[in-house]
Formats: sequence, structure tokens, C-alpha cells
Amino acid sequence: MTRVHPRRADPTAIRRLLRPRSVAILGVSATPTALGSAVLRNLDRAGYAGEIHLINPKYTELYGRPCLRSVDDLPDGVDCVVLAIPRAAVLEVLAACGRKGIGGAIVFSAGFAEAGESGRADQARIAEIARTHGMAVEGPNCLGMVNYVDGAPLTFVDIPQHRPSDGAGIAILSQSGAMAAVLTVGLRHRGLNLAYSVSTGNEAASGIEDYLEELLDDPQVPVIAMIVEQFREPGRFLDLAGEARRRGKRLVLLHPGRSSAARASAATHTGAMVGDYQVMRTKVGHAGVVVVDRLEMLLDVAEIMARCPTLPQGGAAVMTESGAFKAVTLDLSEEVGLDLPPIGAETAALLRAALPDFIPPTNPLDLTAQALVDPDLYNRTLPALLGDAAYGAVLMGIILSDPETCALKFPAILSAIQRLRPEKPLIFAGLDEGAEVPSAYVDELRALGVPFFPTAERALAAIACLARACLARAGQAERAVPVEPVVPLVLSPGVIPEYRAKAILQTLGIPVPEGALAGTLAEAQAIAERVGYPVALKAQSQALSHKSDVGGVVLGLATAVALAEGWDRLHRAIGAARPGLALDGVLVEAMGRKGTELIVGARNDPDWGPVLLVGLGGVLAEALGDVRLLPPDLSHEAIVQELHRLKAGALLRGFRGSPPLDVDAAARIAARLGAFMLANPAVAEVDINPVVLLPAGEGALALDALISVE
Repeated sequence: MTRVHPRRADPTAIRRLLRPRSVAILGVSATPTALGSAVLRNLDRAGYAGEIHLINPKYTELYGRPCLRSVDDLPDGVDCVVLAIPRAAVLEVLAACGRKGIGGAIVFSAGFAEAGESGRADQARIAEIARTHGMAVEGPNCLGMVNYVDGAPLTFVDIPQHRPSDGAGIAILSQSGAMAAVLTVGLRHRGLNLAYSVSTGNEAASGIEDYLEELLDDPQVPVIAMIVEQFREPGRFLDLAGEARRRGKRLVLLHPGRSSAARASAATHTGAMVGDYQVMRTKVGHAGVVVVDRLEMLLDVAEIMARCPTLPQGGAAVMTESGAFKAVTLDLSEEVGLDLPPIGAETAALLRAALPDFIPPTNPLDLTAQALVDPDLYNRTLPALLGDAAYGAVLMGIILSDPETCALKFPAILSAIQRLRPEKPLIFAGLDEGAEVPSAYVDELRALGVPFFPTAERALAAIACLARACLARAGQAERAVPVEPVVPLVLSPGVIPEYRAKAILQTLGIPVPEGALAGTLAEAQAIAERVGYPVALKAQSQALSHKSDVGGVVLGLATAVALAEGWDRLHRAIGAARPGLALDGVLVEAMGRKGTELIVGARNDPDWGPVLLVGLGGVLAEALGDVRLLPPDLSHEAIVQELHRLKAGALLRGFRGSPPLDVDAAARIAARLGAFMLANPAVAEVDINPVVLLPAGEGALALDALISVE
């Protein structure tokens, strides 16, 4: 089904704004430091080939160009107007631009939605004007945009001359203008080509999604680096991310907000444990976007994306020249979650033939100082590491020290890379940050598609980040439609108590303890006789989400007498804690077998849609937070892999003599719950906690369940 996106800006207007053949500037003055004057200066410096129109009623000429009095005096067909004018004049001028049929407008002025109720009202008016006239408006409160490919810098930030050397480059999309400028400096410092930089600001009438959609069609843009503080159209962004993945475009995202408090839920453990940022990261990551946590990581990952023909995946091999750093690498790799597979027999044989006897073939591979006297060592060892399928990337952590040392090592290293021309990512990192490295060597590395990092620690972290993202994409590719689709249910709003929730789970094929609802002690004793002692009693009411907190759960009743005592104790506790609460009844269930407790839950995020949660369960679920978030349509095999990635994964595989557990059974429960969430969008949250996991082949049992419906 095609999604409707009411905020979507006119694509033709976005195209005209990004690639203007003619530009008008309001706000140019005789003052060189005026914002409009800075835009004109950037256009002239870049050699902009299109028409430039200046508008200022105080002048007839500025900087050797004629000056018009108003927008109404512009010729027809102007693609983009830059508004470097006071806030008070913005609405009137935008309306005039719309009437004139101008494609797009860039509004630098601040003081709109970020400045209170009046500003929000005016910003809504900007959106209305844009919709009425089919005009793209960038901003307000933005720094503008730069089209490096066509030499069209429509920003007041001083932009040095820069044209992509081969016509292609990285595009920057950022809601923050300041961060877009910072990212631009960082990428250019690394010698990377830039294609576009767009600061979307307050996004009154166009947003990140509009520019992303346009850039997906641009063959000059293989990589898009994004800084997004708020997604205004999450569903559309996920659609576009999926399209980017299909087209081979590489997306990397920095999204602040992981430290903000999660959206709490009074109903379920799942709701309390799943925050907005976590949901975003799960959905966006599984859509193919690489999500990073820091600005330096954004730069590092973008560089690898831009330079390397393929991206790191799986494990990595590390070549270094220090035994101490070899040990540090092992620590760092464990910390960032990067696998360093041991050297296999075939590769070990190749390395033994290339290495002196005193250097063992290991990963990390420590060449010691031998390369100083035998520089050809790099040439003899790199082919074995690059040719080993166990390694998705190779990192060279080399001691550089000074120009003399560089002159000994770099010629051999560069010669080896020129000969090998690796498709696999080869990353170079200096171990001694601050060493004087002749720029010609760095430039040649980069020209060969090898990123140069100032520290190996940053390189390891970036490789690990990309390897995790590739793993997530592999899991995404394994999504499978359930063999038996779930039939949508008609559900009333509110919390569905356990006895009804479990009936729903049974229809999904999720095992629950044998039992039934009792309204009297006699009914309870009859149910106990049927299911077999010992039994559990659980008070049931829509208003009683957490029964154990008020004495509403009594366990291990082994006889009819004990059941009668437990029945009385339960009702007295409920009466004391919740006077006047009418119960639906008491659920009487056979006590389940003991096993390892997991939680399997789901939440339907209002912005991002459904997401699954699996992890360590029981009363420790919230305390320890050992959980994984998953898309609802992940395959059985991918869910099994995610369960094994829990911190408590060793318990699932058998720990200190305990048998391996039935992880397949837990994955089946999660997969069926995911299908249920997709079929029932009205369901807000589901909490199955605990799920008791038994030894392999013996299954799993959902001991408690709660469903919340919007």
C-alpha cells in the first residue's frame, strides 16, 4: 500500500531549489557584511553560471548589477529566491514569490516556531503559502544550501571554491545549520568531495525527507550524511531508506536524543523499557541506515562509505607493529563489538611463508619493527589477509613517527595497495597521532580508496559500526512472511487482562499454562482438580495491570485446603490494596516448570510503528535491561541470532553444566507476536513476561501476558 504523505513538498519545486538556473536575493545591501551580500559573494566566488537578480528598493544598482524594487519586478521563471530579510517582512514576500510562480525560497530569518505562539502561527502560515503555490520553502531559521556540483552556494556562510573532482560527492542533510557547516569543514579536511549541503532549519514546508527523496535520484550522490534532531515523517523516511538501500545509496545518520527519558508506560514492562530513541534506532537501522552516536563517528563512517567500494562486514583483520598495541586492539575490539577471527590454516600457511620465523601468524598480526629493515614485508603479508573470506575489512595500524620513518614505510605500502587494488575495505591508521606525515602519502592512500585515520581506536570503532549495520541489513534481508498469517481481531480499547490475553496468545500458537477463570472457590477447586496440583491463583481485572504488587498472585498451592487458604488470602490483599475493585474472576493455572525467564514484548510506536522486544525476563527485566529491539517481521533465524546477542546469551547456550535452552521456541513466540502486531495496529503494547524457556527441544511457556489496546 502506498503511504500518503500530507507534508510532502512539491518534488519539482525541491528540484528547482536545489539546482537553480536563476536566483534572486532579497537583502543585498551596500554593507558587505549583510547576509544577502555574503550570498552574492559566494555565488560570484563559485562562478555561478545562472542568472542573478538583486532586490532592494533602496538601490538601483549594487556591486555592478541592477537592483529591482520588489519580487513583482522579477522576470518569470526564477527558480529560487533567498530571503535575507527581517522576520516581519517574510510572510508578505513569500506570498509575492508564490504569486510570481517562483520554485523555491530560502528563509534565513529566525523567530518563528522556536520563539513562541506567535512565531508558530507565522510558521504555519509559511506552510500554507507553500502548499497553495506549490513552492518549496527551506527554513525558516536555516543557513541555506550549497550545490557544489553546479556551483550554487545559497548561504551566508563563507564557502571556499569547491567542485567535486569527478562530479560525485557526499551530500549533507542537517536540520542544524551550524552542524552542517561543521560537518562540511570536517569532510573537506579529509579531502572528500561534497555534492550538496542542505540546512533545513525549522522545516515549515520542506524537510529532510523531501531533500532525501530528491537526492536518491541524483547519480552524483552515492553517500548521504544526515544530522536529524526530529523526524517529522518517520514512515516516509523508512520508505526512502529502503529505496536508498535498493539503489545502493549509503546513508549515515547522527540523531541526538539517546540520553532523553524513555516514554513511560503504566501498563507494561515493555512500554517502560522501550524509549523513542531506541525504537527509532531499531527501525532506521534495519531499514539500512548506519546510525552513529558522535560527530567524529559520522565523519569516520562517511569517509569509509565514500572511499571504499564495499563496506566492512563480519570480522576484521588487524596488522600492526607493536605487541602492546596488539593487546590494546584485542581490548578495544571487544569493547566496540568487533570480531577479530583467528587466522585460518590456509592464511596461516601463506603468512608463515612470508614472515620471519620469530613472527607468529596471528590476528592481530604484529610485524614488530621488522618492516623498517624489510619494507617488502607489507607487500608479502597484505595479500593473505585481504584474500581471506573470514575478514570483511583489514586495518593497518602503523607507527609513523616522523617523515624519515614515513619515507621508509609508505613506498612499500602504497606499492602493495596499487598492485592489489583491493575491493575489500582497507583502512590505514597511524598509531602516533600528531606525527608529521607528508601529505603526499596521505593523498595517495586516499586516491587508492584507502581512508587515513589519525588513530586506530577511531578506525576500529568505525569498522565495528559498519559491520553491525551490515549484519542488521543481512537480518532485514531474511525477513519472512509468516506461514500462517494472523487474522486481525476486533479489540476494545484499554488493558486486556491476563486470562483474555492468554486466550489470544493461544490462537497464535503461543503455549500457555493449562487453566481457566474461576468466580468462586468451588470453581477454582474444580479447575485445580482438572489441571492438576500444584496451582497458581491470579486476580483478574482490566484495572489491575501489575497483580503481584497488590498481593493478587498466590503460587504453589498443592492441595484443595491450601487453595482455599490462598483464595482467602488473595481476596483480603486485593480488598486492602484496592477497596471496591470488582474482579472479573481469578485465573487458576497449573504451575509451570522452572526454567530461564525471558521477556517477549511489543510496542506500537505512534511514529515508527511496531517493534519487538526480547530479553532477560521476570522481575529483573526492567532492573537489568538486557534486551534487544527487533522489527516485527524479522525471520525466525534472525530472531535466534538476536537472542544469542543478549548479554545473558551464555545462559541460553548452556552455562556451567546446564543444558542448552530451546531458543527456537522463544524465537517462534517472538515471530508470532510480530505477526500479531502487524495485523492489529490498534494494539499499543504487549507484554509476555515471563516466558519460561526450557531445555532444547522442550519448548517455552508464557506464564503471564498483558495486552494494551488504544
